[in-house]
Amino acid sequence: MGEVWKSAKDLKDSTVRWVDTRFSLQDVKAGKKMFDEGHLFGAVYLDLEKDLSDMNKTAGRHPLPDKEIIKNLFEAHGFEYTDHIVIYDQGGMPFAPRAYWLFSYAGFPKITLVREGYEALVNIGFKVTIDKASNSISSLALQWNENIFSTRQQVKDVTESKQGVLLDARSAERYAGHHEPIDAVAGHIPSSRNLDWELLKEQGQFKDIELALPVLTSVVSKNEDITVYCGSGVTAAPLYAMLKEAGYPKVKLYVGSYSDWITTYPVEKN
Repeated sequence: MGEVWKSAKDLKDSTVRWVDTRFSLQDVKAGKKMFDEGHLFGAVYLDLEKDLSDMNKTAGRHPLPDKEIIKNLFEAHGFEYTDHIVIYDQGGMPFAPRAYWLFSYAGFPKITLVREGYEALVNIGFKVTIDKASNSISSLALQWNENIFSTRQQVKDVTESKQGVLLDARSAERYAGHHEPIDAVAGHIPSSRNLDWELLKEQGQFKDIELALPVLTSVVSKNEDITVYCGSGVTAAPLYAMLKEAGYPKVKLYVGSYSDWITTYPVEKN
C-alpha cells in the first residue's frame, strides 16, 4: 500500500512545503478569507476555482486547467520536484485530495494529505501566520502522469467495451437519478458502479486505510482498471486518493465527470 494520508502528529514542519486548500462550495470566497486570517507558516494558498480549476472552460463544472497554466502556477509558487508537498484543508473535505491529484498529474513524487485538517495542525502547535510566503520562482520540466487522467472519449470507450470500471463517487440518490440538486440531467454514466465518497469518512474525517479497505473492496478489486468520477471532478478526488493508498495500481480521475458527460451522451437511472 502507498501512504497518502498522514496524521498531523506525524509531520515535521521544517521539511515540507505546506499547501492550504481550504474552501467552501457554498461560499467560494470563504477559503481565501480563512487563509488570510491565519495559515501555517510558509503555506501557499491554492483555490479550488481559481487555481485547481479553470472556470472559463466548459468541460464540466470544475474543468482542468491547461498544462501551461498548471506549470505556471507551480513555478510561481516555487515548487520543485524535490519538495515534500503536504496539503491540508478543513479535514474530511475533497479540496486537498483534488490538489493531491493535480500535483500527481504534474509528476510530483512526494505528496501527502493531512488526515485531520488545519485545526489539528494548529492544535498540535504548528506555527500560524497571516504573512504571505516568499518563494523564489522555479523552473519546472514537468513529466505529466497521463495514466491517471481520463477524457470524456476514454470514458465513453469504457461504457462501450466494458473493459474497465467506472466508479461514481456521488450519493446513492444522485447515482440512481432519484435526486439531482445541481446538474440538469439526473442519473449516472452507463455501466458505472457507485461508491459514495462519504462512506470513506468517520466522524467527519477520512478513515484509516484499515477501515476504508473493506468499503473499497466491496465494490472494486485491485486487478480492475478504475476511472473515478463525481459531479465535477472534486468529490471523486478523495476516492482516487484512498484507492491509491490502498494499493490499487490502475486508477484514473475523469475530471470533467458527470457534468461534462451529460453535455454529449445519455445516462442511466436506477
